[in-house]
Amino acid sequence: MRAAILTLSDRCSTGERADGSGPALRAWLEERGVTVACTDVIPDEGPLISEKLVEWADSGLYDLILTTGGTGVSPRDVTPEATERVVERLLPGFGEVMRMESLKKTPHAIISRAVAGIRKNALIINLPGSPKGATENIGFVWAAVPHAVAKLQGDPEECGTPLPR
Repeated sequence: MRAAILTLSDRCSTGERADGSGPALRAWLEERGVTVACTDVIPDEGPLISEKLVEWADSGLYDLILTTGGTGVSPRDVTPEATERVVERLLPGFGEVMRMESLKKTPHAIISRAVAGIRKNALIINLPGSPKGATENIGFVWAAVPHAVAKLQGDPEECGTPLPR
């Protein structure tokens, strides 16, 4: 699996603060045998986020695109809207599971607006902006990611155990 990681942060994009989440996600993915082929850091600007997601998904180079940051309720948190503008199909279960599992750790999880979806053959998942939140949340949904990517690549296998006839 080939992945790309997009960090959304005004301060990180100007060098005012170091990006902790992108490198933490890279390490987490690489421990699981995923090739992280591309990373970038851009400001919390909806059009820039959408443009980058389209560029990466449409290139066909990445099976998985993770964003980190911009999923909360601050005025500059626009990642979910930018993602929703470009995905062809939403996968609401990813956000639902991430919020449900995160709520077990922090009451602030309820304000996460992270979404996931598909564009072309790429799975796009929004994650929180903190290194801990980003890695915990991808861990909550990871069991479904390889299967989803395989299906996007045309895997013809049955998704579940067939019912007896």
